[in-house]
Amino acid sequence: MRIRRSVTPWTIMVPVWLLTSSWAPAAAENEATAAGHQPPSQASSVATEVTQLYLGNEAWRFGALFLAILAGWIAGRVARAVLHGLAKRSQRRGRQTTAAVCDALRRGVAALCLLTSVYVGTRFLSLSPQVQQIVGTTLAVLFSLAVAWMAYSLVDVVEIVLTRFASRTPSKLDDMLVPMVRASLRVTVVVLTIVQVATILSQKPLTSVIAGLGVGGLAIGLAAQDMIKNFFGSMMIFSDRPFELGDRIVVDGFDGPVESVGFRSTRIRTLDGHLVTIPNGELANKAICNISKRPNIKRSFNIGITYDTPPEKVDQAIEILYEILDDHQGMAPELPPRIYFTRFDDSALVINVIYWYHPADYWSYCRFNQEVNMEILRRFNAEGIEFAFPTQTLHLVPPAESESPAA
Repeated sequence: MRIRRSVTPWTIMVPVWLLTSSWAPAAAENEATAAGHQPPSQASSVATEVTQLYLGNEAWRFGALFLAILAGWIAGRVARAVLHGLAKRSQRRGRQTTAAVCDALRRGVAALCLLTSVYVGTRFLSLSPQVQQIVGTTLAVLFSLAVAWMAYSLVDVVEIVLTRFASRTPSKLDDMLVPMVRASLRVTVVVLTIVQVATILSQKPLTSVIAGLGVGGLAIGLAAQDMIKNFFGSMMIFSDRPFELGDRIVVDGFDGPVESVGFRSTRIRTLDGHLVTIPNGELANKAICNISKRPNIKRSFNIGITYDTPPEKVDQAIEILYEILDDHQGMAPELPPRIYFTRFDDSALVINVIYWYHPADYWSYCRFNQEVNMEILRRFNAEGIEFAFPTQTLHLVPPAESESPAA
């Protein structure tokens, strides 16, 4: 429950006044009959109304109620302003946790102060048991909602602490757990609030309320099978750890980094910029290609030279390629480049080139490929080695002369 700044003592005073006044005629008549007194005269009734109001409460009791509500409202505004100032000051000093605590407390302190003052003010009134029960139940529900809203806001503090802790560790698994812990705590606060409110309204023991919610939970569980499936799918993902937050993966043709992992689904930002949401229940049963976990990037390509190239030039082309890739940037000693004259193609003599780039930095790999391609082009042109392209040669044979007829 959120108390806005427009809340004044009248927003609490008027409902309480109307609530107590609705019980006034019957209670006053019952008290007069039980005491055995006759209805007073008109003159005496006027004097009585000046000093005695509804339900046998004097005017000063309502005055005390009003003053208590006013004091609570002022105290809430002052506490809200103080906490707001502390949050701003802590934020300027770099104390993010303290600022988050003050900001979370600021959201519910005004409501708690106002409800506390209403409870204290109603103690001055003489109410019938029915009215007292209604007022007490209403205040208890509102007080539970105010405390729940403050606890719900304090979850942000837990998130800040966990995020700071996760940023200090090299693993990204804890970064994935932070949003799930936040969601779990908020769901817990909501469920506990519902149970508390149900206990207050039903006036039954907590065990009876939980038993009733268990029957309802069974029906909800049957209707939410997909949600339960996705929840256990997320647990499987966290246990197997096929990827981490920020890893580039390929699933069902969707290629991109992982943005978030929740209880229900995982979100992938594709290379085209689209956001793809995949339910965890389905993702846990799919083949996942984690591109970010590759130790290197392999490049394999073919170079075709023309058929009229002599064998000496073919050997020279292979030597040039070895010179360009000898101890190249990003080469691992256990994976040297591989260059072979592999086959005779339809229109070219094909040389296959394979090399590996470490580490698997894609953009550095692209820049290195460009340098290799330019160097191959320059060296081949300088040595007169021609690149082949698909061509066809037609040999035209003249028709044979017709044999002369026999003499």
